[in-house]
Amino acid sequence: MNPGKHVAEKRQAADVNEVTRCGWAAGSSERERTYHDAEWGVPNRNERTLFEFLILEGAQAGLSWRTILDKREGYRRAFCDFDPAKVARFTDKRIARLLENPDIVRNRLKVNAAVTNARSFLEVSAQFGTFAHYVWGFVDGVPLVNRWESSTEVPASTSLSDQLSKDLKRRGFKFVGSTIMYSYMQAVGMVNDHLVSCFRCAQIDAARER
Repeated sequence: MNPGKHVAEKRQAADVNEVTRCGWAAGSSERERTYHDAEWGVPNRNERTLFEFLILEGAQAGLSWRTILDKREGYRRAFCDFDPAKVARFTDKRIARLLENPDIVRNRLKVNAAVTNARSFLEVSAQFGTFAHYVWGFVDGVPLVNRWESSTEVPASTSLSDQLSKDLKRRGFKFVGSTIMYSYMQAVGMVNDHLVSCFRCAQIDAARER
């Protein structure tokens, strides 16, 4: 037995529990906590990241977010580090190989949608200058900040996610239902849905105001 290691592990466990997190992240896996603490709700306008979450959120449909996070690195490898220009050129043969890749969700509709969405993503980017300019336009470029006290208050979708979903579908995107798009808005920081008791709520607001 290594006493030093045991003490370090106890200290790490204590550090994890020192702060209050949103209910879905409290007591979750380390990967989920890291995602919650570092990414979820943080305003993001990076084109590749916006494309990445578009694909990952669509892939999650019917599955847990933990499953997708566990496969995230596999997705990055399989989808050219989420370069939409490269994904848009995927051939049927390339798609067939992806459907044999255990590092991603091997669902034909979802894989085909990723390629379709890459092409639509590039079209939107060309029309609006960037995809970020397009999608952030739905919140006038400023994150929506909620003040939820309980996870039961957090909606699964809103009228705004309905609008975004409808417009994306009109532009040819797949797997972009309203619930999926609200999760997307949360992920890329278009909306801050951290509970008021969560340590990240105030931090993200403060960073936005600087």
